[in-house]
Amino acid sequence: MFASIVPHFDSLTDPRRDNANKLHRLGDIVFLVFCAILSGVTDWVGMELWGEIHLDWLRKYVRLANGIPAHDTLMDVFGRINCEQFNALFIRWVQTELPSLADIHIAVDGKTIRGSRDYDGSAVHLVTAFACQARVVLTQQACAEKSNEITAIPEILSMLELRGATVSMDAMGCQKNIVKQITDAKADFVIAVKDNQPKLHEQICASLDKAEQCGRLDFHETEDKGHGRVEIRSVALSTNLDDIFVKRDWSGLKAIGVVESIRAVGDKVSTEKRHFITSITDPKRFAETVRAHWSIENSQHHVLDVQFSEDAHRSREKNTVKNLALIRRIVLNLLRVNATGKSIRERKLRAAADDAYRARVIFGGSVA
Repeated sequence: MFASIVPHFDSLTDPRRDNANKLHRLGDIVFLVFCAILSGVTDWVGMELWGEIHLDWLRKYVRLANGIPAHDTLMDVFGRINCEQFNALFIRWVQTELPSLADIHIAVDGKTIRGSRDYDGSAVHLVTAFACQARVVLTQQACAEKSNEITAIPEILSMLELRGATVSMDAMGCQKNIVKQITDAKADFVIAVKDNQPKLHEQICASLDKAEQCGRLDFHETEDKGHGRVEIRSVALSTNLDDIFVKRDWSGLKAIGVVESIRAVGDKVSTEKRHFITSITDPKRFAETVRAHWSIENSQHHVLDVQFSEDAHRSREKNTVKNLALIRRIVLNLLRVNATGKSIRERKLRAAADDAYRARVIFGGSVA
């Protein structure tokens, strides 16, 4: 059970000037937007209306001395809140609830907020660290586009106490400095390798093919069925690095792996082969880590789009996009940890309809 994040809202620095026109406390505004998003509201006008309907309930927890702010005020204020300070607040809250990440699998991946795409084609891209077992977001870091993940990943890793954790990421994170940062922090890594590291990728492919031809490569196979789809996944790990001539450039490298997926949907069959570098030498643990990495897609990215309409929210003000994205991730964490129900959708519906349930999700406590 997570403690309430609400007291932390008051530590945010108010970006507005002190004058007679400032009618609403910053903490009250953030709380209103937070509660509205928890209740399924996705736009500013809807947040204002939701606040007017629930004003008496809101005043149990915040002042709102001058009533509900107009939707233009909500949008303007969220565009001014310091994103870095807001994210630091979020990290402190999560670290209070998860003080140690030892033995935790942390998946790092990026997501473009499509609704933020500007006239020049640029959009906000968020790199997120996700605790796979707990299914909670640990932190986020914004960058201009997916290609800028290379600079965002070291920043996001530096925000976390990684000792004892296992970090996984796609090929964008396959950089020598990133691998060294992880191993210096006494953590393990599983990182995909593609042609952005041509020498490494070529040597891994050749080494694994050679091992397979000589019968020295043991494959572990799993099969998934559902919704008219069949996927057969073969996983193999090799600790023989004799043919990896660049291995000294990669800190902590102990094994190389391959995952081959054969997917059949109706009459269509597709095959994909992915290669990895890792500090893990246990084949079972390697296979579990590779498979769990994609939970960040299903348990975070997909849920944010389907249940919170993240990609559909149109805003070109980058600060607004980042701050609203953080609110959604706070809400998602609380719905996962503090709420009961069969699905995120059901939990949101209950939060929208039941004042007592909503309060328990926000402030903690068992739900009857």
